[in-house]
Amino acid sequence: AGQPHKRRRTSEPSEIEERLESLICRVGEKSNSSLESNLEGLAGVLEADLPNYKSKILRILCTVYVWSARLLPEKLTVYTTLVGLLNARNYNFGGEFVEAMIRQLKECLKVNMYNEAVHLVRFLSDLVNCHVIAAPSMVAMFENFVSVTQEEDVPQVRCDWYMFAFLSSLPWVGKELYEKKDAEMDRLLSQTESYLKRRQKIHVPMLQVWTADKPHPQEEYLDCLWSQIQKLKKDRWQERHILRPYLAFDSVLCEALQHNLPPFTPPPHTEDSVYPMPRVIFRMFDYTDDPEGPVMPGSHSVERFVIEENLHCIIKSHWKERKTCAAQLLSYPGNNKIPLNYHIVEVIFAELFQLPSPPHIEVMYTTLLIELCKLQPGSLPQVLAQATEMLYMRLDTMNTTCVDRFINWFSHHLSNFQFRWSWEDWSDCLTQDLEKPKPKFVREVLEKCMRLSYHQRIIDIVPASFSVLSPANPVCIYKYGDESNRSLPGYTVALCLTIAIKNKASNDEIFSILKDVPNPNQDDDDGEGFTFNPLKIEVFVQTLLHLAAKSFSHSFSALAKFHEVFKTLAESDEGKLHVLRVVYEVWKNHPQMIAVLVDKMIRTQIVDCAAVANWIFSSELAHDFTRFYIWEILHSTIRKMNKHVLKIHKELEETKARLARQHKR
Repeated sequence: AGQPHKRRRTSEPSEIEERLESLICRVGEKSNSSLESNLEGLAGVLEADLPNYKSKILRILCTVYVWSARLLPEKLTVYTTLVGLLNARNYNFGGEFVEAMIRQLKECLKVNMYNEAVHLVRFLSDLVNCHVIAAPSMVAMFENFVSVTQEEDVPQVRCDWYMFAFLSSLPWVGKELYEKKDAEMDRLLSQTESYLKRRQKIHVPMLQVWTADKPHPQEEYLDCLWSQIQKLKKDRWQERHILRPYLAFDSVLCEALQHNLPPFTPPPHTEDSVYPMPRVIFRMFDYTDDPEGPVMPGSHSVERFVIEENLHCIIKSHWKERKTCAAQLLSYPGNNKIPLNYHIVEVIFAELFQLPSPPHIEVMYTTLLIELCKLQPGSLPQVLAQATEMLYMRLDTMNTTCVDRFINWFSHHLSNFQFRWSWEDWSDCLTQDLEKPKPKFVREVLEKCMRLSYHQRIIDIVPASFSVLSPANPVCIYKYGDESNRSLPGYTVALCLTIAIKNKASNDEIFSILKDVPNPNQDDDDGEGFTFNPLKIEVFVQTLLHLAAKSFSHSFSALAKFHEVFKTLAESDEGKLHVLRVVYEVWKNHPQMIAVLVDKMIRTQIVDCAAVANWIFSSELAHDFTRFYIWEILHSTIRKMNKHVLKIHKELEETKARLARQHKR
């Protein structure tokens, strides 16, 4: 009988830990009782458990805080209030918590976790509101942050980050710091202003989505934040969006003893430091875009900053789970006071169009928007359609890379909604030169839609007037297939090849059929039989691709089966270039097939990256130079080359190291 009792007692601590963790994690969630009474109750429970479980509670609070501030940024003030209540009941615990947070901050900065560090700074600053940290010591820490701008020979992005960490905490704590230390704060803000004036901003044009400042300027992120903080200061630090549960406990918290932050010296810059890159604040909506609903905060109001920060945070935490991500975005608090759908759509496009590259893979944003449309079918699709219309109207000044991402997103989105769109509204593009952004955009969207559907479907969904922009029927052009072309050189060889390939001929048989093809560049032929002969390449590649035209898989099998023939014919650089020319001639109406075949030929080393680059920049491809698929091929080729170079470089370094070891021996 004694045995079970004993076992139960040993498992108790872990049960209590789990209970504590669950209580701490769930505080602030919707429940029948008020947030205040939940916080008070939890503080009582934790206080009772402190004597036995102090280190566990500290650990849970630190990890839960970091977890929650990133997953549910709006819960930050709930946790600071909880720490405030615990500090008021147990001064030593408050001190140990602050020390643990500072340790964590230093650790984050050491390992380049700057996004996490921003949240830690924000959390510490909000502890000032909860009477856990004394305001003067927080001001002193910010003075050290701002003094980084005086360091010599450090990259600007280092100074930028410390500036951002300081300014982005002020929506939470600006009022409190100003009441206690106004002279010091004024000095900090004037130092900030002088730094922002002397900053280099040559990067801004490269990062802007539009070259025009109308209707909304695309501001550099620190400039925009600075304008928001200046307006906040002018409004006497009154901010209307952040939940502040500690106000309800003012009488308890103001009696609490406060802690001074230990002196904080920003870790020095090293070669391994990697700071966040500067960015531009994407704007596409203002209060006039949603006249019916709640008013959208102005672009320089600090509420806009807080809302956008929190929405970006939610995406960053949940981007791998689109359903959770969409649900979290839509349940963002205060949605009756702000036009939430507009904010969400703007933030998603801000990430999708972020230059040089989006924070997450592009397709994630498409699936997230589809999920949001499913959850809010009555309102979100309308906002998205309005946004698409605006993006279309502003195509003339849009960055080309962003236009490409817009094409990819829009075509993929349409394919999930039966390709329904009011194309007539865009008929203005039909009267423009076809090389202009709008007609070009529509043409590329329809081309991409065809990849996600089939040719006839696309012809059926667009009005007949759009035929000039509709994709060509993606059929194979086989020049030896027409009787009228009998006089073409190589015509009879092509017929023999067709029969041979259909009869499953070996590579040697193919070589012997090709042996008799005359070389148009007769003078160059030195009798070897297999120097560069454009006609041999033409007859072989045309015939093989025509016979394998049924699908990608058929074409891939053909490349694999006759790999040796390809390698021999395309031995010289001229040969490789000519293979690519023939692929283009056969499939010029099917850009996707060209892209897929070129990709396969690079992988199987029939052609090399240099040949693809020379082909793309050749005069015969000039008319397609601004087409989407050409750049798709080029980017994919460059990525492969980079990967190859990195691999070779690594092998070289390893070999050098081995050699050095042998020398030592």
